[in-house]
Amino acid sequence: MIRKASLLFAGVLVGAVAVSTLSQLPLRVSGAANAAASDTYRQLNLFGDVFERVRSDYVEVPDDAQLIESAINGMLTSLDPHSSYMSPKTFRDMQVQTRGEFGGLGIEVTMEDGLVKVVSPIDDTPAHKAGVLAGDLITHIDGEQVQGLSLNEAVEKMRGPVNTDIAITVRREGRAEPLEIKITRDVIRIRSVRWREEGDVGYIRVTQFNEQTFDGIQKAVEELSGKIGKSELKGYIIDLRNNPGGLLDQAIAVSDAFLDRGEIVSTRGRNADETQRYNARAGDLTSGKPVIVLVNGGSASASEIVAGALQDHRRATVLGTRSFGKGSVQTIIPLGANGAIRLTTARYYTPSGASIQAKGIIPDIEVLQELPEDMQGRGETKGEAGLRGHLEAEGKDEAEKESSGSQAYVPADPKDDKQLALALDLLRGIQVNSAFPPIAGERASVPN
Repeated sequence: MIRKASLLFAGVLVGAVAVSTLSQLPLRVSGAANAAASDTYRQLNLFGDVFERVRSDYVEVPDDAQLIESAINGMLTSLDPHSSYMSPKTFRDMQVQTRGEFGGLGIEVTMEDGLVKVVSPIDDTPAHKAGVLAGDLITHIDGEQVQGLSLNEAVEKMRGPVNTDIAITVRREGRAEPLEIKITRDVIRIRSVRWREEGDVGYIRVTQFNEQTFDGIQKAVEELSGKIGKSELKGYIIDLRNNPGGLLDQAIAVSDAFLDRGEIVSTRGRNADETQRYNARAGDLTSGKPVIVLVNGGSASASEIVAGALQDHRRATVLGTRSFGKGSVQTIIPLGANGAIRLTTARYYTPSGASIQAKGIIPDIEVLQELPEDMQGRGETKGEAGLRGHLEAEGKDEAEKESSGSQAYVPADPKDDKQLALALDLLRGIQVNSAFPPIAGERASVPN
């Protein structure tokens, strides 16, 4: 989950960096503090010594700026899979992407074991149409090994002029041989919310959380209730499957759209005074119509905030498979003309006080999809807990509950979609389940 960059300039993001002048430092420093500072300076001197030795003795003349950038990125990526350095160009691209339009293939990616891992292909993009799947590991880009590249460097290689071709080689679970996929780059215009009538049910698909998402939800509810008719409308299905997340403020706004009151999410940083709580305002866009939220192993971050808030408040029934388990918040910190850093600054918690980090949202009703023959043994993502260097679940007992992964497959034909079919049957009363409709107040410790 990425916090909206523009908010940073207003100083309201969790984990905003505070800069102290020397005059603000205490006059007396304890011996332990002195020792710690001295050790830090020794380590910095070590870095300087190595840097100078590389500059003077490496077999070829290195690029000083590239050395520094690689060192910074190495420091950040050693913290967790979601912290990284962004060059000025990458930072600009990120800002464009959160506005809902950017150039590329149309995949959300992270780094795993030195390779680029696909978190989710974005609907109706070149990568999605070419058959890229969640969980694919990209090993080569146009024949060049990904191993040794940073995530940003790999992303840069996958971007390029519109209508140019690129070949990626992927390692896919269940396949003995690597798979080469050819994709034609295009302008990726993210319509983050799509909707359609499913007879007497409103179906709303949210593909990611960008600046347009809440407006899309408003428009979807308005149009669906108008076309179906408020009296005939049985309820809504909010499909968050394979939604990799996005902006925190949009996740809060979407949750608020279905809630009348209570906490939506809280974020807690390293220090207790950094805790922030976000609450719903009065008013439910759907006037209390039943809601079912669909999630799977590709539902991450902002998606999990929405699912967790609606589940904890018993406003919606969550159906599908366990979500990805990314329960951390990344703050984008601009560095002037030098780009920005994406730094993990907090964990987030659902209204009941639960952290889903490395565990995910457990659906009220678990439904597995039937995999076609050529997908047997695949269609599953390892989730956050499968990423090297991930933040562990809080506490030893919680760490033992880390998720081992979850199915992330969604059939291309809605007729083959078991999760969607059950959601429709529940809303229409054709099938019954004790988890639907949810019983208000049943879930413990939900603040109001």
